[in-house]
Amino acid sequence: MTAKRASTLLTRQWQHGGWLSNLLLPLSRLTAWEVARKRQRYLDGSRSAYRAPVPVVVIGNVYVGGTGKTPMVIATVEALRSRGYTPGVVSRGYGVKVGPHARVGLGQLEATRFGDEPALIARATGAPVSVHPKRALAAQALLQAHPKVDVIVSDDGLQHLALARDIEIVVQDERGVGNGRLLPAGPLREPAERLREVDVVVTNIGTPDAQPRAAGGGGRPRQVRMW
Repeated sequence: MTAKRASTLLTRQWQHGGWLSNLLLPLSRLTAWEVARKRQRYLDGSRSAYRAPVPVVVIGNVYVGGTGKTPMVIATVEALRSRGYTPGVVSRGYGVKVGPHARVGLGQLEATRFGDEPALIARATGAPVSVHPKRALAAQALLQAHPKVDVIVSDDGLQHLALARDIEIVVQDERGVGNGRLLPAGPLREPAERLREVDVVVTNIGTPDAQPRAAGGGGRPRQVRMW
């Protein structure tokens, strides 16, 4: 089987289930255990989260891969600025070796130093951007370099519990939660029930006429569509 056919098979299984998803289900139980263990360590105080002195808005997803978070981050920054705020952005900086210290920049940033998405966000919004795998360090560096920032928008990071947050926004697309299973038997980084806890679920439906799959989880928060 070629890599392309294997990827297509896995994608189909992630949406509808099947023999391969069932075969991988024991590994998904390990993922569930690790997700629950990590979360419990913050709930019982074994680990503490960094609480920034300004509000933090996290925009992330539970479905692995791209769902439209970057345009949502850009729209959020622009909406905050139009309401008189001075937003800044933190991001992991995927694909870039940042080193021990966060990188902070403004305007035309080099994607090779900050990552493709942070560079795009900085260029599109004009907001200061700070990148580091540990988003708490990114937030601290951002506020030190730009003390006028009064709200932080986190590009991704829903599962990065070391950064305390005030608002959680999940962006999903028409795939919804797929087959509802955790990686690798399914496409989810966290259980679908996590959607009950966030503030807003934004569904990227691609076109105004598209019909998204159910978000899953039941007892949902506010639902918004985007395209």
